[in-house]
Amino acid sequence: MENTCEVTNVSYASISGELKEKLGLEKSPVAIKFILREKDLPEGIEKLDKPIRHCEMVQKAAQGAVFYATFEEQACKGGAAAIGAGEAPEKLKTGEFYYDLGRFSSLGAAKRTMDAIPKIDIRSYAIVYAPLEKVSFDPDVIVVIANPAQAMKLSQALVYTLGGRVEADFAGIQSICADAVAGPFTRKTANITLGCSGSRQYADIKENEVIIGLNAENIGCVVNALQQI
Repeated sequence: MENTCEVTNVSYASISGELKEKLGLEKSPVAIKFILREKDLPEGIEKLDKPIRHCEMVQKAAQGAVFYATFEEQACKGGAAAIGAGEAPEKLKTGEFYYDLGRFSSLGAAKRTMDAIPKIDIRSYAIVYAPLEKVSFDPDVIVVIANPAQAMKLSQALVYTLGGRVEADFAGIQSICADAVAGPFTRKTANITLGCSGSRQYADIKENEVIIGLNAENIGCVVNALQQI
């Protein structure tokens, strides 16, 4: 049986170009790489110069920036904890933070939601962010900011090879961190999420935009499918 996921000798610049052309994306797909040890940082990539939120980092990379961030540069510690960059604050773990914001009817509902949110258990020294066409490394996750029609076409590409269904898993909180990065990384499958209040307020995710997190290991299937559809 032909391997329709194989992308031998194809650069990430070409893959990014295909995604942008076939989907009509205005922003670059964002490559994310987890770095466990300082000595494993890719050469020539500078550390982010000030703390901002993970969702803001994704938006910054989608617009062309290449950088890495440690826990100290992650302004949203809840988002940082979801992607394995640090420890979550206690009030976030218990659900008290979101309960106090009025997002849940009870602490129990808040806690159950926080327990169900995807999290990366392995602690990273740093996380690298870059537009996919500029990467000098193999990404772990690829994040795409798209409109619903573009997300529909990407969903069709995700089921083209093996069939099945695209299952979206989200709760309207910790969207670009837990839903679009931690979920695809830990579960090895794509996820579509609608954003969260934080990403729409701080990272300028538009009302007509959704976010798709892709397991980078399967990006060949997606690109080859888009070429056939």
